Parts: sequence; structure tokens; C-alpha cells
Amino acid sequence: MQELFLVVEPEGEEGVLSWQTRSLCAQTDPEAFFPEKGGSTREAKKVCLSCDVRSECLEYALAKDERFGIWGGLSERERRRLKKLAI
Repeated sequence: MQELFLVVEPEGEEGVLSWQTRSLCAQTDPEAFFPEKGGSTREAKKVCLSCDVRSECLEYALAKDERFGIWGGLSERERRRLKKLAI
């Protein structure tokens, strides 16, 4: 079972917390974002659809090459496909 650990980093001189503190997944059961192999991603993606920081989350996952879990509303397979289209 994978666990979601959000790393909160200050941004700018004001010390404003990063996008991760505004994410809906931070307020949700992390297990939904890391389902067992073959498990449903539906609930996690539903949360992502209404999240204000979805694009920042996806950008982070693509930049860090996250291999597990739902990030920005996409599974690892969907992120791989997106990266291939961008090349």
C-alpha cells in the first residue's frame, strides 16, 4: 500500500505555502489516490475534477516523474501517454 506524503515548501518571500496545502487530496483518504493494482481510480479522479490546484499537481507529477498514484486527475499510465504526446 502506497501512502501519500505531501511536502509543503514555502514559496516566495512572504512564505506563502505551496499548492499542496490547497489540494483536496490533502483533505481526503490518501488510499484512494494509490489504489491496489487493478483497483478503481474513479473516486480519486472525482476529487481531482473539482480541485483548484489540479494543473499544478499534474505539472509536479510530470516534472518529478511520479510513477505511482493519481496526480492531477491522471493515472501513471495516462501521464506516460501524455508525456509521449508532448515529445
